[in-house]
Formats: sequence, structure tokens, C-alpha cells
Amino acid sequence: MKTRLSFLYFLQFSVWGCYLTCLGQFIGANGLGNKIAWFYAAIGLVSIITPSLLGRLADKTGRPERLLMLCHLVASAFMFIMWWYGSTHPMLEFKVFYPLYLSFLSFYMPTMALANTTTFRILSENGHNPTTAFPTIRIWGTVGFVAAMWFVNSAYWHDGAIGFTLNEGLPFSHLRFQYNAGQLLCSGVMGLITSLYSLFLPKMVVGVGKVVGDRLKTASLFDSIGSVMKIARVKVFLIFVILTGVCLQISNGFATPFITHFSGISEYSESLASGNATMLFSMSQISEAFCVLFLGITMKRIGIRWVYAVGLLAWGLRFLFFGLGNPGEGLWLLIGSMLVYGIAFNFITIAGHIYIQQVAPENMKGFAQGLMMFMSNGIGATLGMIGAGAVVNHWCRWEMVNTKTGNGIRLFMGEWEWPWLVFALYAFIVLLFWLFLFKGSKKVV
Repeated sequence: MKTRLSFLYFLQFSVWGCYLTCLGQFIGANGLGNKIAWFYAAIGLVSIITPSLLGRLADKTGRPERLLMLCHLVASAFMFIMWWYGSTHPMLEFKVFYPLYLSFLSFYMPTMALANTTTFRILSENGHNPTTAFPTIRIWGTVGFVAAMWFVNSAYWHDGAIGFTLNEGLPFSHLRFQYNAGQLLCSGVMGLITSLYSLFLPKMVVGVGKVVGDRLKTASLFDSIGSVMKIARVKVFLIFVILTGVCLQISNGFATPFITHFSGISEYSESLASGNATMLFSMSQISEAFCVLFLGITMKRIGIRWVYAVGLLAWGLRFLFFGLGNPGEGLWLLIGSMLVYGIAFNFITIAGHIYIQQVAPENMKGFAQGLMMFMSNGIGATLGMIGAGAVVNHWCRWEMVNTKTGNGIRLFMGEWEWPWLVFALYAFIVLLFWLFLFKGSKKVV
């Protein structure tokens, strides 16, 4: 059972890993460089609505795995359309490409909460403690994300054949999927596979879902929100979920263009790191995979308050190291930024989902998971990316630069250290407010 659930997360996050960290480089080089923030804010825009609504529908029907299958199927269809458009139009039009992306996200983002709801319920029905069992299952999502990143970083298609390279100096290196619409094709294929696999998940006790659904039929959406908010300390916690959600998509949107821009600086143009930004960035997910293994025991020993505080500290260090690092003598700082990401993500996002699962009423666990997605990936990430886009665009701009292979490529050049330092300062300030305002329980069991 755990193996089957683990493979679900492997497939689920490979869909995201194919494009999330390199989409900015692709759209930036194809005419939408000043719109990167809006594409990553889109994750928040759709998370404001669809995860909570579909989480509530999952509670009513008692069949979250069926909704998971349907959402992946529709999302993959939109991703295939995006791939066709991106591969046939050298310069993307915002009014065409952005609505397609919003449509994809509207069905893909709810799968995060639906997968969590499905997994938590299957674990509980089979006598497992989700707090201790979930991290070892969730880690395979990270493995899938990393595997997808490595593939699109090195794979390219030329003259009817697929090839692989890490050498930025080779003739076909600029054709790698991390730079073009190939990343979208890979994502669409993995989404279709995930949808089909969802049909073969372990069976759940349907009767339990029906009882839960009967209870929810008499409650309005606002009644459900009010019920969750009445839980001790949850109101304050969800406010900080918004504030920490600001950090979620900043590095996903801008880290790869930031690292790749060093290819346009003569001092670092020969660096292996600058030509393989997606693979370097994958160290963040590798760190995430290791750190998630310690999350359950850490939450038991020090509680959500200090787990969250450590996560906020890690977010600040991640941005700070980006601001001070480079692919030369500062490479260790870039690597350090990747390594602390595992703590930053798991001790905020995954810990938050586990905490909500623990404190939410039995008949609202799916809705509570969706509500947290609404707060973090919805409100928080949207505001964060809109603000981050303004900050980055103030100091940086897209320019056509000749690489060492003689191929011209658009790179995001500018004074990158300042945006990263601004983001670091924000994380440290939120950390101080968290320690002052949140008085959580000592343990989560």
C-alpha cells in the first residue's frame, strides 16, 4: 500500500518538475520576460478557488481519488495544447498562452490537496499514523520532481532523435528542453500517466465518505470556513500561512533565470553551473527529500511553533545565499542556498499540512487541506510573486547575449544581489513576528 502511494507522489510531482523551475527561462526568452511574475502568481490565483472547492467536493462524495484522476486528465490536455502552441510560435502571446496556463493550473493545483487527502485517509483506514508514515511516502514526490528536472535539463530533440548533454559548449546544448517547449510536452505526458495510475490506488471505505458528505450537505462554504477558524490557534496559524506562502514561488520563478544569467558574464561563462541551472536547482529538491525524513520526529519533539520558526530562518538564508553567491568563488553559497531549501519547504509547507490534518475535525479534513492551499499557494504566493516581480524587474532586464557556442540567447541580466537581499529581509521579519504572536502546542502526535 505504501509503495503504491509513494509511486503516486513520484508521478504527481514529476508533472510539476518537468517545467516549474525552468518555465521562466522559456517564456522569458520567447517574448514574455516581463510577465514571469504573473505566470508564477497564477499558481496562487487558481489556488484561491479550486483547491478548497474540490477539497469540499471530495469530502462530500467520499471519493477524492476519483477527483484526482479527473483533474490530472483535464490538466494534461491543457498542457498538451500549451506545448503545441509553444512549439509552433517562436514569440508567445500573453493573451493566448496565459489563459491556457491558468486552465492547466485550475485542474492541476487541486491535485496537491486531493493527493494529501487521499493518502491521509488510506493510511488512517489501514491503521497507520499519518504523521510518521506520510513523510516517507511524500519523499517520493521529491524524487519524481528531481528526476523530471534532470531529464529536461539534459535532454534535447534534434533531427528525429533524442540526445542528452550537460556541456553548454556543444552545438545542440541550446536545444535542451529546459530552454524550449519540450518541457511542456514532458509535463503533459507525465500528467496523463498520473491520471491513469490514479485508477489503481488502494480502495477506501466509501461508506465513511458518505457519512462525512451527509454532514456537510447542511453546511455552507462560509460555515465550513468559520468552523475551521474556530479551532484553537488556527486563525493565527493561517495568517502566517499566507505570509510564508509569499516565499513559495519566488525562487521557482527567478532562480533558474538568475543562475543562467551568469552565462552572459565573461568571468562565469565557462562555468558548468551557469549552463545547467535546472540541474543545480534540483539540489533543492534533493535536500527536501532528505529533510522530510526528519520532519515527523522533529514535530513530535519540538512542536509546530519551533518547526515553523526553523523553516522561516531557512527561507531567509536561502535568499541571502542567492544574493551573495555566484558560480565562481561564491559557488558554495549557491549550493548552500539549495541545501537549506529542504528545511525551508518541509518545515513550513509539509509541517503545515500535517498540523492542519491533526487539528481539523474529521468531517472537514479535506476542506481544511484545500483551505491551507488557498492561504499559502493562493493568497500568499499570488501577492508574493506580484511583489517579487516588481522588485526583480526594478533591478534586472532581459537582453540578447551571445554564448560561447555562438548562439544568441536572451538572458535576465542585472543587479541580482539586491532582489535576493530584499526577499531575505522579508523572511527574517516574518520570523520575528511568528515567534512573538504564535503560541502553539508543544507537540503534534
